[in-house]
Amino acid sequence: MKPLRLLHAAVAFGLSGILAAALSLASAEPATADQTGLRAADPSVLRVGSTYVAVQSAGGGIVVRQAPSTAALASAPARQVWSDTGNRGEVWAPEIVRDGGRYYIYFSAGRGADHRMYVISSASADSGYTAETKLALPDDKWAIDGTLFTFNGQRWFVWSGWAGDTNVEQNLYIARMSSPTTPTGPRHVISQPRESWERVVGNPYINEGPEPIKDPNGQLHIAYSANGSWSDQYCLADLRLRAGGDPTYVWDWYKSNGCLFGSNRATMMSGWDPTLHVNGPGHHTFVLLDGDINTSPPAGPRFPLMFHAVAKGTPYSWENRYWYTGTFAWWGNTTYSRANVPGPNNDTGWSLKFFE
Repeated sequence: MKPLRLLHAAVAFGLSGILAAALSLASAEPATADQTGLRAADPSVLRVGSTYVAVQSAGGGIVVRQAPSTAALASAPARQVWSDTGNRGEVWAPEIVRDGGRYYIYFSAGRGADHRMYVISSASADSGYTAETKLALPDDKWAIDGTLFTFNGQRWFVWSGWAGDTNVEQNLYIARMSSPTTPTGPRHVISQPRESWERVVGNPYINEGPEPIKDPNGQLHIAYSANGSWSDQYCLADLRLRAGGDPTYVWDWYKSNGCLFGSNRATMMSGWDPTLHVNGPGHHTFVLLDGDINTSPPAGPRFPLMFHAVAKGTPYSWENRYWYTGTFAWWGNTTYSRANVPGPNNDTGWSLKFFE
């Protein structure tokens, strides 16, 4: 185990937990990354009891797989739950969530500038889904990678989209939801790709794949993908809502000062190491019980993660992306800094460590 990681473990877990943290981190680090047999992108996985449920776009539609572990998902049968009979166009990045015991799958469909968010739902994970309904997101602009979550008793929807009608940059937006299918009120921008480390690859500059999670202090995080997915500069970064902050107020969000999970050292946040076995890790899923951020894990242990990436030594292309199983852990006493914006320049709290 690297001395730096041992130091971070002391900060995160306290001196009494150093040995346990060291053993946990060292014993679980694989010699190679855990590539599944799924040659695909944009995993979305949740756990229901002892069953792992995954959703994927395939064959112009959406399929669901169920398995007793994340590693077994690749060999599980794929059951088609929705077909594009309405000729909606390209079907991207479905996200599966549970709300009130019902399953909802959110996905983007369209061609070019016509991409919008849609939703289907069912009482069963892999059958009986409704016809698609277009989400009436405020401003009705290009939208992808949307997902639903509940924070402090309020439903929210977070997604990647355009400010206007042209492809200049992809921002992250949030809006309240009055039900799993009904947005209410305006959209609010919470992140734009304006930092140098998330502008390495442009045309357009990218913030996408937002995934919510709650830290051990109960603060909301949105981990997201930065830089173009067509490049090995693709990486994961973090937004942390300040304690007591307003999710709709952009300056209550603090951004990590670099990638937290990426393959290029130059863009990594200080104290975070680049990947050893894969290039361009991104568009991840936190594998949470019932997909509910209120079941987010505590500090200390490592928990399941899935992401897509390309194996090192393989030409980087969309066609060479696979789903990978990994882990993540909370990392304490981490300061995110900023300048020349409203509010304090620094915010210290929990961050995330990702492991191949």
